[in-house]
Amino acid sequence: MIFDEIQESPAALESLKYFHEKTPEYQIIAISSLPVASMQSGAPFPIGISDFFTVYPLSFKEYLNALGRKNLLDCLNENDPEMYEIFKTDYIDALKEYFFVGGLPEAVNDFVRNRDFARVREIQNNILRSYEFDCSLNAPNNEVPKIRAVLNSIPTQLDKDNKKFFYGLLKSGARAKDYEPALHWLTESGLVYRQSRISKPHIPLGVYEDLKAFKLYMSDIGLLSNLLGQTAAGLLKGDNIFSDFNGALTEQFILQQLKSQSDLQVYYWTNDNGNAEIDFIVQPGSCVIPIDAKLSKNLNAKSLKVYREYFKPETAVRVSLSEYKKQDGLTTLPLFAIEEIVKL
Repeated sequence: MIFDEIQESPAALESLKYFHEKTPEYQIIAISSLPVASMQSGAPFPIGISDFFTVYPLSFKEYLNALGRKNLLDCLNENDPEMYEIFKTDYIDALKEYFFVGGLPEAVNDFVRNRDFARVREIQNNILRSYEFDCSLNAPNNEVPKIRAVLNSIPTQLDKDNKKFFYGLLKSGARAKDYEPALHWLTESGLVYRQSRISKPHIPLGVYEDLKAFKLYMSDIGLLSNLLGQTAAGLLKGDNIFSDFNGALTEQFILQQLKSQSDLQVYYWTNDNGNAEIDFIVQPGSCVIPIDAKLSKNLNAKSLKVYREYFKPETAVRVSLSEYKKQDGLTTLPLFAIEEIVKL
């Protein structure tokens, strides 16, 4: 049995306890667009009898599978660098499509059937409107305008050289305390990802989280490219898309893949002077891995060099459009193979 949007029915939420106690032979799936903490049904939640799963947009691998690109998917699953080079053009073309279509099931399903970019944008526009409607229904009334302001500011925030979130772009004189509830609602609802800065890349990373410095990304790259006004024609021609908008789409892509496949907590690091920055810091297991996105032909990554000299990590990753390479503790991963980070 599937209870969709279970937060809308206190009786359905409370019934989970009795299904568990009296009819354990039934398999129950409860779906909510809101986290448990945000449910306002008033019904007691059946603690201790539920398993929780977060469902993310389709990853790039899942997108390839949906499109029937088995050859490209198999190469990624086998982590075959030689085949990466053979199919590099195909991977880049698929990436450009994914940057536009994204991973929301409705958009992907329609694109699989029709291969029509205009229809995809129409679906994404409807989804964005649905998000606004959902916000009006479920968020506190006084927070709705602030939630919309934060959401609408994301493209502008990410199109800056410094992608750190600035409250001043929302409204002149805006303060953190005024918008924190709106930010919390958006992140808890899964509409945006909040990527915090860490002061030190030490285990556990969460201890060194700087709550005052963060970046905001959309939950899906297709929605972000929509909000940025990216056209299909502009996206499919040339490789500028990977550096356009100050690399916002590329960073969104990397973050989305790390979250969707492994549910990693993803941070970024800057030094105290602010002249060195590592785009992504993750902890897959017992090691901390810095990830620097370097999509230009010049792979001289000054910030990564500073980081490695100071912290001496066992493993560091540079993401680029160049070939796979592993040398002296530095792994260069092609952008389309970013999910291999969890295997390093």
